[in-house]
Amino acid sequence: MVGMQIGIDLGTTSILVYVLGKGIVIREASIAAIEKKTGRILALGNSVYEMVGRNPEGLDIVMPIRDGVISNFTVIHAMIEYYIKRLCGKKFLKPTVMICMPATVTGLERSSILELAISAGAARACLVEEPLAAALGAGLNILEPGGRLVLDIGGGTADAAIITMGSMAIAKSAKVAGNALNASIARHLRRERGLEVGELTAEAVKKKIGCAVQRKVELAIPVRGANYISRLPDRIEVTSTEVHYAMRQPLRDITNLVRRLLEETPPEMAGDIYDNGIVLTGGGAMLRGLDALLARETRLSVVLAEHPLECVARGLGVLMQSDRLMKENSYYYKTDDDIGEFERNRNV
Repeated sequence: MVGMQIGIDLGTTSILVYVLGKGIVIREASIAAIEKKTGRILALGNSVYEMVGRNPEGLDIVMPIRDGVISNFTVIHAMIEYYIKRLCGKKFLKPTVMICMPATVTGLERSSILELAISAGAARACLVEEPLAAALGAGLNILEPGGRLVLDIGGGTADAAIITMGSMAIAKSAKVAGNALNASIARHLRRERGLEVGELTAEAVKKKIGCAVQRKVELAIPVRGANYISRLPDRIEVTSTEVHYAMRQPLRDITNLVRRLLEETPPEMAGDIYDNGIVLTGGGAMLRGLDALLARETRLSVVLAEHPLECVARGLGVLMQSDRLMKENSYYYKTDDDIGEFERNRNV
């Protein structure tokens, strides 16, 4: 008998959990509040998000994934365990868990994440590359022989891949995405305007007036923070033009990622990409004008997927139901015994 089938989009800034037959049932921030003295995890997810930059002295606010890499395995273990218990309760059968990861993770990282999932309560676990799941979640028919280019931009990483006949032909990843855009805005306001702002404020500025191509009609909003010199509370007016210029370098890095991928694409597949264009997924892809910027830089058509934030999680749901896709991509569920055997062979 098989227990509940769960897919986890383990992102830098958010975690989405998909349950087969139910859809996306959990959307939480990838963050935790930890008591400094004891190291005890006090809270997880959305309840902690608003505390960023406002936490009391006795609490540490921890984002356990940085630039697509797990930096705090203890917190990630607690998160996966918490969500499994929340969904499965006291059911006798342990669930089968599928977890997404950046396209270029190492073999050691793969085995570590699998071991983490099983120790957190999964009966079996499987890892899936984000671009493939994103393509499935965007509704692309990846079983066709023609190549499709998918660019998934999350909080910590941008993953680009060309997918054909059900699997990834070429993939590249860069540690530049939504968080890098936020950091660029905060850095600009500190250096050029003398205002220090936190992560949440920089994120809000990006969402309200951020743009990858300069707006024809300039917008301006008030931004509050601390004066960089006096450290007193301060407020300034920030324009969409200066936010656009503040984000130029990380945006250039994203376009260069796509260019490097295209440079390695075989001619026949390049013809397919010319016909099919680029599909954007992920929360970072929702930046205003990003599709226009990529279209200008690559001379390809660029389309933002429907529900870009949910594409990876939805794609896991599609993959769970397709034995053919699982086999073609060598995706196999691993048990605790399988991982132990892998570790023994690796150490020989």
